[in-house]
Amino acid sequence: MKRSMPLWRDIEVDSEFAPLVDEPVTRTDIVRYQGASGDFDAAHHDDDHARKFGFRGIFSLGMLHGGILASYACELFGPQNIRRYRMRFRDIIWVGDRLTYTAKVTRKYEEKGELRIDLDLRCQRSTDDVPIKAEATFVVPL
Repeated sequence: MKRSMPLWRDIEVDSEFAPLVDEPVTRTDIVRYQGASGDFDAAHHDDDHARKFGFRGIFSLGMLHGGILASYACELFGPQNIRRYRMRFRDIIWVGDRLTYTAKVTRKYEEKGELRIDLDLRCQRSTDDVPIKAEATFVVPL
């Protein structure tokens, strides 16, 4: 669903935007991303192999969900308007995790002749822990 871009005049610090609630992560999601990325490590498609290294089973690379988080933010404010994006992986994402992607305004300011906002972005599990956090700066139209 295409969202309408928030306008500068309607945004306040602590503004939050409609979250993206995703379906639970599946083995197919992980295997498709691994194939597309060229990373064929068996820990991402073979439970027995993953268990040999102490994991409970296969797991997703953070780049898949970090990319979804970045896409969510760009859907809100437009990819042409991004000025900065930093992401940190904090925990493993497992098959069955139900993830919600959120954005909250932490700063609103003018810089270099542009109206900008800073965002706190999160990929959060239904258990409320946050395996991926990010920060972004976007230009916002008046």
